[in-house]
Formats: sequence, C-alpha cells, structure tokens
Amino acid sequence: MTIFASDNVTAACPEVIQAINNANNGNVDSYGDDQWTNNLERKFSELFEKKVKVFTAITGTAANSLALSAITPNYGNIYCHKISHINVDECGAPEFFTGGAKLITIDGFDGKFSAEDLRKNIRGEGVVHNTQPSTVSITQSCETGVVYKIDEIEKITEIAKKNNMKVHMDGARFSNAVVSLKKTPAEITWKSGIDVLTFGGTKNGCLDAEAIIFFKSEDIKNFKYLQKRSGQLLSKMRFLSAQLDAYISNNLWYKNAKNSNKMAKILSTKLSRLNSIEITYPTESNEVFVKIPKSIQDHLTKKGYYAVPDETFDGSVRFVSAWNTTEKDIDKLVKTIKEKL
Repeated sequence: MTIFASDNVTAACPEVIQAINNANNGNVDSYGDDQWTNNLERKFSELFEKKVKVFTAITGTAANSLALSAITPNYGNIYCHKISHINVDECGAPEFFTGGAKLITIDGFDGKFSAEDLRKNIRGEGVVHNTQPSTVSITQSCETGVVYKIDEIEKITEIAKKNNMKVHMDGARFSNAVVSLKKTPAEITWKSGIDVLTFGGTKNGCLDAEAIIFFKSEDIKNFKYLQKRSGQLLSKMRFLSAQLDAYISNNLWYKNAKNSNKMAKILSTKLSRLNSIEITYPTESNEVFVKIPKSIQDHLTKKGYYAVPDETFDGSVRFVSAWNTTEKDIDKLVKTIKEKL
C-alpha cells in the first residue's frame, strides 16, 4: 500500500484515460501536427486570459529544466529556495539543460522565501568573475504544501524585474495552489509578474503530461529546438496532448485539485486532534507534514504506509492526498495511527 506516499502513486483519472483511448483511432500526423496539440494553445490561452505559447513534456524534471534553459544563459544563475524541487530532486537537470547555469539557494520560512530574502542574495551583476543574476524560480504550491500569496509573488517579481531577471514558476501542483488561493490562473501568474510556468498534470490525474507555458513571446526564441534536442518532442504527440486537452476541459484540473485539497485539510484536522502528533507546516494544499513517534512510524510501515521521516522537512513524515483520495482512506490511516497511541 503506497497510498498517501505521493500524488504520483495514483492512477490516471478516467477522463484522461478516455481521452487517450479516443485519440487512439486511425492515423494522424506526427510530432505535434495533430488536432489535440493544435488545440492546446487556444485552450490554454482561454484558461489564462491571454495569448500564450504552449510546449509539452512528459516529466516535471524536463518541463522545469527546459523552461529555465529558455530564460537563463549558461553563465547565469537561478535563485530558488534551498528545498525547491529544482535544487534537491532534479539530479542536476537544470544545470545540465541550461549548459551550466548555477543554482543559488535561499533560506526562507515554511518552504517559501520572501522578496527581502531574494534581495539580500542578489550579487555579482556586471562582475566578470561571477555568474550573473538571471532568473528567479518559485514553486507553487511549494515543497511544504504552503502556497505563495499573490502579494508575495508580486513583491518577488518586482525585485526580479528591478534586477533584470526573469521569473519561472514550478507549477507541478499549480492546480492545488489555484484552489487554495481562490484566484484565477491569470492572477497567480502573468498578472503577478511570472514569465514562464510549468503547468503540472501528472500529479493531478494525468498519465504523464506537463505543459511549459510562455506568457511573453520574446522569451520563446529557439525553444522548439531545445524541446526536440531534449527528447520531449514526441512522435506520437497526440497521446500526450490528448491528456492535457481533457485535463483543462470541463474544469477537470480544478475539480481534481479541489478534492485533493479538501482531503488534505480533513486529514490534517483529524491528525491534529491526536496526542503525540504535531503538524509541521500549515496545510494549504494537498500535502500534510507531521512529526510522529518512532513507534508509530514503524507501525505504519508494517501496515504498508510510507512513513519515513525526511530531514529536508525537519524530520517530518509526509502524507499526500490526491484527486481520488476518499474520507474512507483517511479514516483507515487515522485508525491505524490510533492503534499505537
């Protein structure tokens, strides 16, 4: 049983699987010259209330790294939180895809950094001996499940723009942040100063689908060649694009995230009422971090749950809800914990 270990362990949602099956009919042109891929730009432009350019990828690692490579020179640096996914979970892919750009990590509170934290770390502009301030990357929602508020984003992007830097948003769980903030995708991104977004689908019901969304045409440049060189221009692109087409149709992305956020909040509330359980970070999206005694960790592990503390998160155990998590699943987990209280 790997339930609650991650939102990556779940099945793809029925609507996405049906979309793949619908696309699996007859012969169509390859490498993105198909109706599903051609529709993506229009649909995403409607979603973001602005004409955007969309490229696809099959992993978050590729999406993040390609997005950063488009806006960061190989002699530049990328400011990010010290526990951001691009710093601790991408196996050096951002540095590789950018051709050597340097990640400059920033401390912060609850997994976020502030505009002031960013300002204090900017250095080296015009100094030939230093990598050059080029890009800021924030994660929404961030690794601790906490969400950047709009005013926080605006202050960060303001500092970035004053220093001639681009701003990237890692949106692997972007849908969860939108639900949490009760704001539009446009308000959270380009209206707040974001230049490029990696729009995640895999963690929220897709099989293997991510989108790289450019809000400014001047940032695209030769991106299509970067996409091809990285192996992300799929020959049978229709099966990837069909997923994203279904995902952003009929508000599916939002409905899926709404359920996962709701279940996380219920789980967090129930765990907070138990003795010996400490909620580590505010539960603002679909991740719940708790500190629990070793005896309970071992008991959960024996029962098939993933209950390994992570020093990245101050020794917390992480439980992640998903689009298909139910209250029955939560009650079973809580009951298992209570067996050792």
